Parts: sequence; C-alpha cells; structure tokens
Amino acid sequence: MNAKTVKLDGGLYFVATPIGTARDITLRALDIFASADVLAAEDTRSLRRLMDIHGIALGDRPLLSYHDHNGARVRPKLMQYLAEGRSIAYASEAGTPLIADPGYDLSKEVAEQGYLVTSAPGPTAVATALTLAGLPTDKFLFAGFLPNSKAARISAIEALRDVPATLVFYESPKRIGAMLADCAATLGDRRAAMCRELTKKFEEIRRGTLNELCLSVKDAPPKGEIVVVIDRAGQSVVNVSDLEADLRDALGRMSVRDASEMVAGAHGMARRKVYQMALGLDRADEDG
Repeated sequence: MNAKTVKLDGGLYFVATPIGTARDITLRALDIFASADVLAAEDTRSLRRLMDIHGIALGDRPLLSYHDHNGARVRPKLMQYLAEGRSIAYASEAGTPLIADPGYDLSKEVAEQGYLVTSAPGPTAVATALTLAGLPTDKFLFAGFLPNSKAARISAIEALRDVPATLVFYESPKRIGAMLADCAATLGDRRAAMCRELTKKFEEIRRGTLNELCLSVKDAPPKGEIVVVIDRAGQSVVNVSDLEADLRDALGRMSVRDASEMVAGAHGMARRKVYQMALGLDRADEDG
C-alpha cells in the first residue's frame, strides 16, 4: 500500500490504527499520516514504527507525544498549531482514539474552539470481538476496564446486571480469572466469550459459560490483550416457589454455598442473590 499526499484542511484528524496486523490500516489513514502538517500520538514509537512499515516519511514535521498524563501540558501547543491553520493527525497506540484510549479532552477543546474535528475510522477491538464472540450484537454496551479492587469491581458489575444488551469489557491477563469469577457470581452463569490477541498471530477465542471460562483460564492462563463479551440477562421469569423448592432440595444434600451455586447456574441467576435466599431458608429451617 502506498500513501499519497493529499490536501488536508486545517483541523484535528483522529486516525484509527491496527490493533495487531499492520496491514489492517486503511488507505485514508495512510494518506492522512502522509499529508498532515503535525503528527501526535499516544505512543510516538508505535506511530513511527507503523509509518516505517508503510513507507511514510516523517520528514521535518513535528511529532508530539499526547496521552492522559501530559495532555494538559501538550494541548496548548496543539491548539496553537490549529490557530495557525495546520492539520493535526492523532493516533492512539492501537485501535480507535477515545475508545478506552486518550483523546476526549483534546476533541472537546478543539470542537469548543470551533476547529474541524473529524475521524478516519478503522480497527477497534470492541467491534472485532463482537463479530467473533457468537453472541447477540443488535445491542451492546462497552464498559471498558472494570475497577481493580474486588469490591469496586463487583459494584460496577452489579450496575450492569439488568442492562438489556451484550456486555463488552477489556481486561488484563493478570486479572481475568478474578474478573470472570466476579461476573459469574454477580450476573449468573451467562454465555460469554474471551477474545485475546485479536488479529495477531496467536489470536484465540474461548466460548462457553462464565463458569466454564473461569475453569479454562485456571487450566490455561491466557496472555496478551483480552476482550470479554458477555450475553445479556435471560428474559425468563423465575418462579420464586420453584426456586425455593430447588434450594430446599439442594440444601438437604450439600452446603449453602454449593447449593446456591448449583441452583443459580440452573436458573441463570446471580449466585449472590440465590446465596442470600439460601441463607434465609437454612436459618428458617434451623429455627423451625
């Protein structure tokens, strides 16, 4: 692919870059990188490497680092370039700027000042994972990264429990086991997919229920960048009497924890909710 020099209007151009395979770049993205007066990037080394792969010379054009930690300091310089009528191409390290990547504050300020803000769309791990997960895509909610602490993570998951849409998260290999376990406990044993290293050599999609994926990551811990896709809540209404009957039967054979886990999985309910009900039934039987 050969980029061509085109005339760009002054303004800010958000440019999506490949999430893995370098050839996923669009022709328009290459043209913008070749033609912009100023280049800015979350990681300037990644952008230089991508431009080298596609034979685009930086020349004497400015290349600025712009990310969450230096944004307040660098934005005035970028705004000055815009005031001079220059065109700026901005790329995050991989994927589409602003999608769990820097760029929001820059986009907001540039638009408020009346300058052109436009986008050269392209790869994003969210859309790629949705096409591969085997789950409904008519409605989805991208929730980014969940909090690090267990309590905050569970609280965030609980807030999404009744959302009538497929849920999409980013996650790290170090936290994926705890994240899947907390999702299973809070959302119930829903269908899900764990997508890692998308478009790269070791791309892998694991599909199953949340509990099955929990066991999978214990047996074979994943590496690389991960996207987790989780099905929406089931539409069926669980009869409370049937639920209590199943719990009483299970409590007669196993512990409260095991009984609530088994019944929750059978009914597609959150284990925490069923566990609380099981505790109440167990105490009531003891008092009786």
